[in-house]
Amino acid sequence: MTRTARVERETSETKLVVELDLDGTGTSSISTGVGFYDHMLTALSRHSGIDLTVRADGDLHIDAHHTVEDVAIALGQAFAQALGDKRGITRYGDATIPMDEVLAQAAVDLSGRPYFVHAEPADMTPMIGPDYPTSLTKHVLESFAFNARISLHVRVLYAGRDAHHIVEGQFKALARALRAAVALDPRITDVPSTKGAL
Repeated sequence: MTRTARVERETSETKLVVELDLDGTGTSSISTGVGFYDHMLTALSRHSGIDLTVRADGDLHIDAHHTVEDVAIALGQAFAQALGDKRGITRYGDATIPMDEVLAQAAVDLSGRPYFVHAEPADMTPMIGPDYPTSLTKHVLESFAFNARISLHVRVLYAGRDAHHIVEGQFKALARALRAAVALDPRITDVPSTKGAL
């Protein structure tokens, strides 16, 4: 079984391609033009074991929003495509990740029913680096969840002083939860649902 996907997306605001392999080794090649977002997607790939290539050209002269959002949409679509009929998957995954003074938790259900719950500190510094508003993290995770058609819960259990750590902890927790959920379980030969479909 090959669990790979390629999604191309072009609008008046962005032009991008996302490629992924769910059964990779965490190898990535990321270029969105938004340095911190590249760092987060690289961490997502590395800690999930999902090979990921992202090439995006967006209207960064305006701000990072359109580029970041459209990459998240395409990433979710590629993830859903690569999952296929979901036969043999573990389906559920969760992880709690320490990132220095931060503790972040993510739980996923590859249910086919998109849902998103999120909790992070409201008083973070507004920017990380020159071009990543911290308000985008929730939007990225939500856009990914709805386009991947998964149920995703992400929360920061406690946080300290560093917005970089708060956001990175969330991406790493998501990565480890996805790693568990997409894993193939040799005991399961059909779709892991009493409904017979996900």
